[in-house]
Amino acid sequence: MKKWYSLIDKIYRKENLKLAFKRVKRNNGAPGIDGETVSDFALKLEKNIEFLHGGLKTNKYKPSPVRRVEIEKPDGGVRLLGIPTVKDRVVQQAIVNVIEPIFDEAFHPSSYGYRPKRSQHQAVAKAERFMNKYGLINVVDMDLSKCFDTLDHEIMIKAVGEKISDGSVLDLIKKFLKAGVMHSDNFSKTEIGSPQGGVISPLLSNIYLNQFDQRMKAKDIRIVRYADDILVFAKDKKTVGDYKVYATKVLEEELKLTVNKGKTKLTSVHEGVEFLGFIIYEKWTVVNPKRIKRFKDKIRRKTVRGTGRKIEDIIKDLNPVLRGWINYYRVANIKSLMRELMKWIRRRLRMIKMKQWKTYKAMHKEMRKQGIKGSGEKMAVTKWKNSNVHIIHMLLPNKLFEELGLIDLTKYEVGLLSNYY
Repeated sequence: MKKWYSLIDKIYRKENLKLAFKRVKRNNGAPGIDGETVSDFALKLEKNIEFLHGGLKTNKYKPSPVRRVEIEKPDGGVRLLGIPTVKDRVVQQAIVNVIEPIFDEAFHPSSYGYRPKRSQHQAVAKAERFMNKYGLINVVDMDLSKCFDTLDHEIMIKAVGEKISDGSVLDLIKKFLKAGVMHSDNFSKTEIGSPQGGVISPLLSNIYLNQFDQRMKAKDIRIVRYADDILVFAKDKKTVGDYKVYATKVLEEELKLTVNKGKTKLTSVHEGVEFLGFIIYEKWTVVNPKRIKRFKDKIRRKTVRGTGRKIEDIIKDLNPVLRGWINYYRVANIKSLMRELMKWIRRRLRMIKMKQWKTYKAMHKEMRKQGIKGSGEKMAVTKWKNSNVHIIHMLLPNKLFEELGLIDLTKYEVGLLSNYY
């Protein structure tokens, strides 16, 4: 195995630090404990680059503690993020620029998370292929408890040290791992873990979990891994049960991680295999109902009835959500789902307009304006059931929303998973 002995000079090169800042700037992100924003850093770019260059060259650079942020998970519970300062993010990115190519080439071919030119869609396609093309229909769906927060520092540094012998680089990574956490003015040490939110954390977690990947590969066990989402495949139930025992042993005994026994389960393609927001079956792949619910909740928040906002502005606000959702989920077989969702979205927009009319009189005025004859019916325009009647579809047709620029999910080509083979 090739070892790399002198890398710190490549990391502290000013050109590399400037390139690192460009990437940090692209991602923007919140400030760390010092309150410095990406824009603040950019205002004194030369001075800041000089400061980082000098500190890294003389081995005197000292990372700051990360700022603890708690993000509510959609399915309950809290995800702990650690936001480094902009200076620390630039240094971390400078390290990644240099060491990622060294490690990436040796990573497992079925590892897809946080890697250049690899995606969630490719991971789902590989899993689907293992089951439906190669007959590995039985699956262990593994769940790790707080993976990022429980990475063992000694095991981590040893894994990095297998390829890198530059003591300055190893010390620098160790400093980031041990930098600590600030939460509401309280400092706490970090004895384990690499905070989610750090630029270097995804690469470090891949280096760490690659040890698991390679153990499985050595035993000819097929896996697909995206970060800490792991699927293990086998042809029959007995074998998949044995693989679960072996995988758990490697993760818990060798890597000191915790397998969530309650959420780790044996399943099969006949039952449907949940992975990265999709459910994979024999003949099709669908969107996980939990993700559909999450999407609809988001739409509900953006289409609250009784709002005084113009429909045009609401549509402008909705479009990025629709575009992002369809671009991710269009690989699934969701033609009929798209039709249902569009009907529902347009109905919510019609309801907003009806609520703005307040009474049937404003609706009748609109009918006269459009030259639509009616029976003069005194319809309650604030009731949801009435947003689906024929006259409302005439007054507020699909074409109107199209003209106002609403993205139509049904116009997208879907079922594209095979494109990622």
